[in-house]
Amino acid sequence: MKNLTKLVFALLIVQFLACSTEKKEDKNSAKTEKESKAQFVLNDATNSVQWTAYKTTEKVPVKGKFTQVNITSGGEGNSVKEAIHNAEFSIPISSIFTSDSSRDYKIRKFFFGVMENTKLLSGKLVIENDSLGYADITMNGITEKLPFSYLINDKKFSMATKMDVLNWNAKSSLDSLNLICKELHKGLDGISKTWAEVAINITSTF
Repeated sequence: MKNLTKLVFALLIVQFLACSTEKKEDKNSAKTEKESKAQFVLNDATNSVQWTAYKTTEKVPVKGKFTQVNITSGGEGNSVKEAIHNAEFSIPISSIFTSDSSRDYKIRKFFFGVMENTKLLSGKLVIENDSLGYADITMNGITEKLPFSYLINDKKFSMATKMDVLNWNAKSSLDSLNLICKELHKGLDGISKTWAEVAINITSTF
């Protein structure tokens, strides 16, 4: 009986030490994982997607933005350029914002709503050199290359480009929006016009 008590006690000691070692290893693994995190992470950055569309023959600007950007792949690196290069993203159409709720509704329903697969815009950013890159943008079921120029200032990435929505077969969407906004898009010449050109400015501050 005495020997049995000693054996049980010894087994408890061994189990305790094994658990202690396991917890220590778990802590070390977590520490290693934390230390291996890249210095620049797009998901942790402040990302802004601003756009400018145009109406009337005089090309009056209409400014807006998307309030939500999701990084779906990549987006990490030891420099700003590394974090941007090959980053994939998606933008919910529901996050469109122009400071006019009526306008937001019309753009969602009568522009994007006419397209195929309109819940999200998606894309991939590719850096080509120290000032130029391109984005593979998927919209209306079509993926097209959109060239852009960019600057990196300290921890801030800024890119600018102009999109012609007709390259994504969006004429029906453009006509639909112009029809619902016919009176609002009339210029001094009495012609109602919605331009296919959209200027896009994106910034990421790490």
